[in-house]
Amino acid sequence: MNPFTVRLHLHGDLDFFLRSEAPGPSIERKLGEKTSVKDVIESCGVPHPEVDLILVNGRPVDFDYAIKSAADIELYPVRTGTPQFKEQRLQTTIASRFIADGHLGTLARNLRLLGFDVAYDSQAEDRLLLTVMERENRALLTRDRRLLMHTVVRTGYCPRSQNADEQTVEVIRRFDLLLCLAPFTRCLRCNAPLQKVSKAEVIERLEPLTKLYYEQFRRCTGCGQIYWAGSHFSKLQKRLEKIRADCA
Repeated sequence: MNPFTVRLHLHGDLDFFLRSEAPGPSIERKLGEKTSVKDVIESCGVPHPEVDLILVNGRPVDFDYAIKSAADIELYPVRTGTPQFKEQRLQTTIASRFIADGHLGTLARNLRLLGFDVAYDSQAEDRLLLTVMERENRALLTRDRRLLMHTVVRTGYCPRSQNADEQTVEVIRRFDLLLCLAPFTRCLRCNAPLQKVSKAEVIERLEPLTKLYYEQFRRCTGCGQIYWAGSHFSKLQKRLEKIRADCA
């Protein structure tokens, strides 16, 4: 087969994944054999879970489509692109269960604070992350683009920002979670749901001043950690309100 050239046009914010020396949101690749469009895309540094619509010479295709000759390839992230291809979208737009890699601890905590189910282990290796993701049908959150490129990853997202609050806003927008926020309903330590308990049920575990000043408590159904609206609560509320406002 004679060598041929494909030109990729990246829409939305997909150019985030291009090398800094790339001249704008378009890139060329020279091929010498039939190659899946997924492999072509990822050779440019773009993980497949970030691509929601692929048009090859104006025609929608999936990741298995084989490129055999010169072509123009248009790539669109979630919630962008032409509306006439609604049925050819490749990504799940809504997710409620996540797994975050070890570098996204503050993001995981933020999402748990907002009531979302986020598996997180700061020491987990990539193989374990992928195993739990697949077994529990979770969306993978990571800034490691190579990890997102694993074939077993069906749904995932790479936060663009390095700031945890901005990452939180990104995830909420990406997975359409704004109406699903349920703050202070999940344990920040172990991720299990919280349940309301009477003061009498936990009084033996409270410090003297906590016994004196607080009446409402929640207890983790997993690790047993006790929560109440302490002095830090108003700061958390303000932080969450800012996140909510930034998502709107």
